Amino acid sequence: MQTLAVTEAITTIAEAERKFGLSRSESKDFFIEWYDQLPEINSSDRANLEILWRRYIYHRSGGHLLESTVMLLLVSPLLTIAGLYDPPFRIKAEESIAINISDSEETLQGRIDVLVLRDRLWIIVLESKKTMLSVWSALPQTLAYLMASPNGDRPNFAMLTNGDDIVFVKLEGKQYAMSQVLAPLVNQGELEVAWQVLRKIAEIEV
Repeated sequence: MQTLAVTEAITTIAEAERKFGLSRSESKDFFIEWYDQLPEINSSDRANLEILWRRYIYHRSGGHLLESTVMLLLVSPLLTIAGLYDPPFRIKAEESIAINISDSEETLQGRIDVLVLRDRLWIIVLESKKTMLSVWSALPQTLAYLMASPNGDRPNFAMLTNGDDIVFVKLEGKQYAMSQVLAPLVNQGELEVAWQVLRKIAEIEV
């Protein structure tokens, strides 16, 4: 039995699609959770998001941020404001996972930053200095992580971010799709949309 690290074995989208038999959905109706009937933001949450945004902009202006700093300044506060640290949701941080591929002697092993929403929403945090061009560099590994979900019979979601950009991913069956790139670094409104998407996904789970 050959054991490979996810980050080494799955380095391109083509590899992820080939190993897991995945295909990208081109239907606009496949991933409606990121744009359709998003929840409204109350005044308290909007005020908290503004504080979060200004704090991130302040620290980001000093240079690129490490993964731990992005988690501290942006991701964790965003999950808090979205209510994803409260019941009935559970957090599993830096959990080791094993991914078994059908009809293969390979076992892909990897680690992930945060796992929330009853094993169905994965939060992938990258170091901004290593992902200046795009968060897409983490998409192949993210698809592998989603394939490892114990709830593979239901839709699974992921949020990829390096702080500057946020992308949501949906995997259902053997199909996946992505949201447009949200850019909190550009304006507060982009961060508010990210909050809305997180709340929308949370409502699906409750």
